[in-house]
Amino acid sequence: MVQAVLKATSSLDSQRHARMEVLKEKVEEEEAAEREEAAERAERGEKTKRPMEVRRGETTMTQEMLRDLERKLSEIEVSVPEKILTFTKDTIDTSKLPLSYQSNTLKEEHLLQVADNFSRQYSHLCPDRVPLFLHPLNECEVPKFVSTTIRPTLMPYPELYNWDTCAQFISDFLSMVPLPDPLKPPLYLYSSTTVLKYQKGNCFDFSTLLCSMLIGAGYDAYCVNGYGSRDLCYMDLTREVCPLTMKPKETVKEEEKAPPKKYAIKPPRDLTSRFEQEQEMKRQEAIKAEEENRRKQEEARLLEQENAKTDPLHGLRVHSWVLVLSGKREVPESFFIDPFTARSYSTQDDHFLGIESLWNHKNYWVNMQDCWNCCKELVFDLGDPVRWEYLLLGTDKPFLSLTEEEDEGMNDDDDVENLGKEDEDKSFDMPPSWVEQIEISPEAFETRCPNGKKVIQYKRAKLEKWAPYLNNNGLVCRLTTYEDLELHSYKSMQPEMDRVMEFYETARVDGLIKREETPKTMTEYYHGRPDFLSYRHVNFGPRMKKLALNSAESNPRPMVKITERFFRNPAKPADEDVAERVFLIAEERIQLRYHCRSDHITANKREFLRRMEVDSKGNKIIMTPDMCISFEVEPMEHTKKLLYQYEAMMKLKNEEKLSRHQAWESELEVLEILKLREEEEEAHTLTISIYDTKRNEKSKEYREAMERVLHEEHLRQVEAQLDYLAPFLAQLPPGEKLTRWQAVRLKEECLNDFKQRLIDKANLIQARFEKETQELQKKQQWYQENQVTLTPEDEDLYLSYCSQAMFRIRILEQRLSRHKELAPLKYLALEEKLYKDPRLVELLKVFV
Repeated sequence: MVQAVLKATSSLDSQRHARMEVLKEKVEEEEAAEREEAAERAERGEKTKRPMEVRRGETTMTQEMLRDLERKLSEIEVSVPEKILTFTKDTIDTSKLPLSYQSNTLKEEHLLQVADNFSRQYSHLCPDRVPLFLHPLNECEVPKFVSTTIRPTLMPYPELYNWDTCAQFISDFLSMVPLPDPLKPPLYLYSSTTVLKYQKGNCFDFSTLLCSMLIGAGYDAYCVNGYGSRDLCYMDLTREVCPLTMKPKETVKEEEKAPPKKYAIKPPRDLTSRFEQEQEMKRQEAIKAEEENRRKQEEARLLEQENAKTDPLHGLRVHSWVLVLSGKREVPESFFIDPFTARSYSTQDDHFLGIESLWNHKNYWVNMQDCWNCCKELVFDLGDPVRWEYLLLGTDKPFLSLTEEEDEGMNDDDDVENLGKEDEDKSFDMPPSWVEQIEISPEAFETRCPNGKKVIQYKRAKLEKWAPYLNNNGLVCRLTTYEDLELHSYKSMQPEMDRVMEFYETARVDGLIKREETPKTMTEYYHGRPDFLSYRHVNFGPRMKKLALNSAESNPRPMVKITERFFRNPAKPADEDVAERVFLIAEERIQLRYHCRSDHITANKREFLRRMEVDSKGNKIIMTPDMCISFEVEPMEHTKKLLYQYEAMMKLKNEEKLSRHQAWESELEVLEILKLREEEEEAHTLTISIYDTKRNEKSKEYREAMERVLHEEHLRQVEAQLDYLAPFLAQLPPGEKLTRWQAVRLKEECLNDFKQRLIDKANLIQARFEKETQELQKKQQWYQENQVTLTPEDEDLYLSYCSQAMFRIRILEQRLSRHKELAPLKYLALEEKLYKDPRLVELLKVFV
């Protein structure tokens, strides 16, 4: 067995030793460079010291050098790093922890001795391997074996029955704390109850809690002590694509072509040009190839940047994660779970660089396989003692099947004796977990994230999560995507800023699809308009300063240029159908470009120099040929006439006014939309489940009403047990014995008083009924008199009042009817009670 262990671990030890030698050489080179630099500085200091001694009298130069030194030092700025989240023993209150946290049982002490013996043998056989992570200290500074820290627990929430949702809950619920030393396992391993209480922990705390919950849910899960990449150890997802941004692959179903009918009509011949189709296909392929080439260049540049940031501790960073083996819970293939991110990885993934050991709540295994190729060639057959050295024999993993020759070799007496001694040493059952039952309150399960919020940075994306009802607007999750890796973004609800608004074209009369706005421009896209307008782009100039409020309504931005584009109007000839229209307002020019005919290679163009209708002297300006510049493919006679050009220019002037007015209305619409968005952000009414009695006001009121009814019922029961004769007995002299006539008089007075109370209660209910009826009649009379002038809001208030009033009237009517039915019964019950009263029973027998 010893030879097999040494042979299996030789390559892993050599790899570990080589990594440490490389790191040692780097450190020695850096130290040598620092010593040489220090020697050079010392030599320069000696050379500059001599002339300073000669020039002792020249204090001016010394002061200048000091000022220059102070100036250079003042230019050096030091950025204070952000506070790193820590989780130490000093921050934990251990005064109220149970006894199992503060001491060990005899069985636990025995297990620690077995673990120490195993560690000594392991260090002797594998001197180049790092010490095993066996029994770290807990929060009470008591050494606890790692397997006893796992407490298998099945949580009462169905959402935590599956591994993915369970891992996601732990990732959201806890805050990540990096290891104090990235090259060593932690000295402390806290209980899962403490980790849940403080909602933070390192990778070993995450893995222990996740493994406890997965084992409780029926998975074959193990905590792993190994080595991971820097991104894995520091929960850095900036190189990973957010799963929410990945679009699922759409499966396109091929439509089955119906078999051709024998007597079907032949389709018309395809008269489209194959040459044009081929040219279009080549053009599209060239565009795709250019985009693909650009994407590959960008990926190559990013990969080069990432490779330039190599990790000097690659392969040496300690990390802990969870291994889920196949078999239980219908898991088809073994996989890893990173507890920080709740993401599952294949056992072949490059993020996991090696494994030292793993454990569950029953046993502990040491990896004896070579990790030269990360974890890609590891075999997770824990029953193979050559690949996995176990601590205790009480494992439920099957042993490796042996061949007949190996089986015969195992029958030697020496091997049997040695095996018997080894089995005797390892035949020890794992003690129960020292950790208390893991519990998560419904409030904590609902809140999830620490302080109710968690932010995760992805590649070109940021995911924010909030607890339910934490935000007034009901926001629980927000995904923000970016175009660059630096995540530059600026959001503002102020007008005249960068924004894009998208609309439903079918829900608008003007057919607006999208509006893009910048501080200097506004672009609108249209579809389905009767005037065939498809695009409008407005350029704005600097706003004029006025005393009025600086808003688009009181002081609009001056428009410098308006560009409009139109779809093809089939009702017009192409050379008379405008394709693009540009209003150069500042330059007083209008440019037109018409659609190109199918048999032409260029389109008609026309430009008008728009002048004022009258000059400075008030004289009317006459249309001249130089006011219209035209380019026509096929010139027409009527287009050269000044009357045609004048009418066209006057029509364009009116259309320019209309375009400017529509652009101004678009600005006002933006302001209204932003104002509405602000109002919507401020005023929200969340729908709360009726089962949420803490937040649902109606449910809370109903519960309080039920409690009030129960309290009133209790008071009635107490009242029923009261002494009705006490007020009347108090009128008699104390200590005097009752006579028969006094007893009869007491009975009659008590019954008469009770009768009057019943009548008063009926009159009170009747008075309230009449009052509600009169108020309702007055309200109905008021409605009849003012029905014509009432607004819809007033009518709604009137109907609401009538509904409530009728409800109160019906309740009072029911109470009065019920009181009339129960009053005689209550009277007879009191009379019978008085006849049976022990103070009157003997005196009233004669009158019965």
